[in-house]
Amino acid sequence: MTSLRRALAGGFLLLFLSFGCLQDAYAFPAFARKYGLRCSACHVAWPVLNDFGWRFKDNGYQLMNDRDAPIWQNPAYWPVTFRITPNWHRESTNKVAYDTGPPDPVTGIFPQSETRVTSHGFDNSGLDILSGGTLEKNISFLLVPSADETGAFHFESVWVRLDNMFKSPWLNFRMGKFELDNFLSEKRILNLSSNGGGYQLYHFTPVGDSNFFGQIGDNQLGMEWMGHSFNDHTRVSAALISSSDGSPDLANANTYTGYFSASQAFDLGGLGLQRIGGYAMIGQAPTYSLTSQGVPVPGSSLGNKSFSREGFFADIYVKKLDVAAYFQHGEDDAHFGTSTPANVALPTGARSPSWNGAFVEPHYTLNPQFIIFGRGEWVRMSQQALPGSPSNLGDLDVYTMGYRWYPIMTSRAGFAFHNEYSWLRQRGTSPVTAADLTSNSLFFGFDFDF
Repeated sequence: MTSLRRALAGGFLLLFLSFGCLQDAYAFPAFARKYGLRCSACHVAWPVLNDFGWRFKDNGYQLMNDRDAPIWQNPAYWPVTFRITPNWHRESTNKVAYDTGPPDPVTGIFPQSETRVTSHGFDNSGLDILSGGTLEKNISFLLVPSADETGAFHFESVWVRLDNMFKSPWLNFRMGKFELDNFLSEKRILNLSSNGGGYQLYHFTPVGDSNFFGQIGDNQLGMEWMGHSFNDHTRVSAALISSSDGSPDLANANTYTGYFSASQAFDLGGLGLQRIGGYAMIGQAPTYSLTSQGVPVPGSSLGNKSFSREGFFADIYVKKLDVAAYFQHGEDDAHFGTSTPANVALPTGARSPSWNGAFVEPHYTLNPQFIIFGRGEWVRMSQQALPGSPSNLGDLDVYTMGYRWYPIMTSRAGFAFHNEYSWLRQRGTSPVTAADLTSNSLFFGFDFDF
């Protein structure tokens, strides 16, 4: 290890020992203010929901009492939360392409080699402005304008839902831009580092594949039916979404994807509530558009081809320890796998790429103010799009560990001191030599909302 690495590792350990002896992610202090509850009523450790929090969410951000309707709320109540994370982080990648000389006079191509690049310093995350709740009893909404770290805004979520239609918890309909009903929510993930801050499996695309439509972790535009038992132990949902990965203005118009999810929970007394479930994402998306002067014509997407993602998940509790597990099988049409438009002949021997992936994510809640987390994530290609490709091209390994300490958790604000390390390796994807590409991230910061 270099002296810098030793210093960083020592600092990380010192911080852990110092705080360890003390007592889109989405979290809404505004909801706690509305009902006079502490944040811990709904969260194991915000932003991760507990069983009561999931039931509150599935009921349309309602406790099913007279305080649900806005007309009964204090006129001073304003259902808005702001969240941002000032931080320090270090990023390192083992093989980054760089120019080694002037361009070739004939081809104009720069000769390149690879080197490790490491950078570190103080930074800030993007900003989430979260507003949600009820427009009237059994009419709920969520609006989340979000900015990246440069201040460029977009709408992360915007939806309205009709809850408990005909007084039945099995009839809930929403429309807009929303997170798919995946019980292991990426929007409520604990992690914040570059490699660990999202589930890689939710966004995995094989090397050379052009299909960006099957990203389960992204919020999508569409409509959804969701139903659940009164105690929320049984949950089912079905959504019809535009095959646009959440992009507005009828991007890649005229194509749709279906997403289906179901789960069942079992109460094992002192051990806690255990949940298992399954899901499937099945859709079609375009592979090319008509062009005018070389520019794609809006709304002219053509050459639809299929893709699918399916699997199962589990969330297991053993008192203070909970372990989430997730499995996925994915497959894309050969045209996506080889980035070939449907009006162009496929390369010789081309076939549909397929893969299997999984992650295991344990959390240990030492007390309501301190949680330790980790995750191992793996993706393995089972069939490459082109027969001559290495069988392990694109295989992925990701490992993440860290902890969060919460000095306060109140109805006015949330504050966490967050420390995390993550490491990623993908086989055969370095830009020049096609060697294994690895990167790691060290992150600590103050995560707060109010």
